[in-house]
Amino acid sequence: MQITGFDYQRVTAADGVALNVAVGGHGSPIVLLHGFPQTHLMWRHVAADLAADHTVICPDLRGYGDSDKPADVDGQTYSKRTMAADVVAVAKAFGHERFALAGHDRGALVAIRTGLDHPGSVTHLASLDVLPTLDMWDVLSGTTAAVGFHLFLMAQAPGLPEQMISASADAFFGYFLDAWTQNPDAIPADVRAEYLRASRDAVTSIVADYRATATVDVEHDTADKQAGNRLRMPVTVLQQDWGSALGYDAVALWRAWASDLDHRTVTCGHFMAEEAPADVVKALRALITR
Repeated sequence: MQITGFDYQRVTAADGVALNVAVGGHGSPIVLLHGFPQTHLMWRHVAADLAADHTVICPDLRGYGDSDKPADVDGQTYSKRTMAADVVAVAKAFGHERFALAGHDRGALVAIRTGLDHPGSVTHLASLDVLPTLDMWDVLSGTTAAVGFHLFLMAQAPGLPEQMISASADAFFGYFLDAWTQNPDAIPADVRAEYLRASRDAVTSIVADYRATATVDVEHDTADKQAGNRLRMPVTVLQQDWGSALGYDAVALWRAWASDLDHRTVTCGHFMAEEAPADVVKALRALITR
């Protein structure tokens, strides 16, 4: 499946890895990074709107969708630092040294790392429904951590997680598409089938991506926190409206990473670019004008 009206290319990114990239529109560039268990198609509504006056670049992350899925030979292949280098390389391939950047879920973690490692490249940054890595692990405690069971499963050493997930891949990935969505119609049957197909074909690389978030990504974020490294560009954070059930002060956590912060709640499920695309577009357009 493709985003209507967008062109598709394979672009060589970091370490010679080729990414599947959809690009459309004209104007100042914005790169959109998808989450789990999705592909670039999650941006189909938002991308079509933004393309009216922006060049919109939507890659499949390495290890996802129709992008290359290299073996993780050294624990670094799916670090967010490596994936951030992919983002910069893709933007440069289309002639953009500087660009706005938005990410959802896993893509948001890549976007955050891109902003930290390449502050001269990222003009504006948006994070959709995720916390920075260190804060995410800190807030997952007690019985509330059950919501993140997949994080702990895929953090384990290679072997068992891949076997367990591969044995029932559609049920595993489909669980999140169902449990995290308030409006099931937001992910129609054909899009859902594409997400399941892509995830089923990428179990090993998806697990490697999550494993990195429990290992090398923690090391990189800890070093940044100790050094006082922060996001220097304007940052917008969109978060589900959990109300008092959230259990922590998300704004305070984010302010430790970004001083120029606009934190908003959106009334929808986790997949907000599909469930509430108008809200996402409004927030991104406001961000880009800051």
